[in-house]
Amino acid sequence: MLKALCIEDDQTAAQEIAAELTMAGFEVQCFSDGRAGLQAALTGQFDVITLDRMLPGMDGLAIVSALRASGATTPVLMISALSHVDERVKGLRAGGDDYLTKPFASEEMAARVEVLLRRNKSRDERETVIQFSDLSLDLLKREMRCGQQRCDLQATEFKLLELLLRNANKTVTRALIFEAVWGYHFDPGTKLIDVHLTRLRRKLEAIGCRPSITTIRGSGFVLASV
Repeated sequence: MLKALCIEDDQTAAQEIAAELTMAGFEVQCFSDGRAGLQAALTGQFDVITLDRMLPGMDGLAIVSALRASGATTPVLMISALSHVDERVKGLRAGGDDYLTKPFASEEMAARVEVLLRRNKSRDERETVIQFSDLSLDLLKREMRCGQQRCDLQATEFKLLELLLRNANKTVTRALIFEAVWGYHFDPGTKLIDVHLTRLRRKLEAIGCRPSITTIRGSGFVLASV
């Protein structure tokens, strides 16, 4: 069964979305708080997300931006009473795949979701390997390669490397890593990230990868070619 995540603080709108998507064959999970919705989006396996623009706890733009920064490609339909062109553009540029204004017809919302799923299916069929320099990550086989050298990764190492690869040459903050890899919205005050990065660095070095993970003091980490 397909799974949909609805992040919406308007109870009536949330009920309409859930009812329509349930009729379309989805299993729907709803959250009315922005931060709780983001955590669910980062840690759950959803096929599509409907996202309100204005939410308590965390704004919809911040949520979709965090999702895209984490490497998540789940299609997002933004739904908002803010109908001005500038607002729609902001939502799309932040990472939304489509934008629907309130009030909306439930049938149109469901049709837009169907279109997003078709687009995402085509994209997923194309993107099975992420590559940067001589380093590649096979998302289907769940394996890492450097040239012809293959290396096994633990589940957490795989998620961590995927996040870094999707943001190659960009600084990835500790806060984003905690959210995307472990689902934490706070720093637990441990060396959790450092321990896993040390193991990952050793594995990259062992098979002679050119890209390396550099620590940017006070900012985070970046995967870049040497």
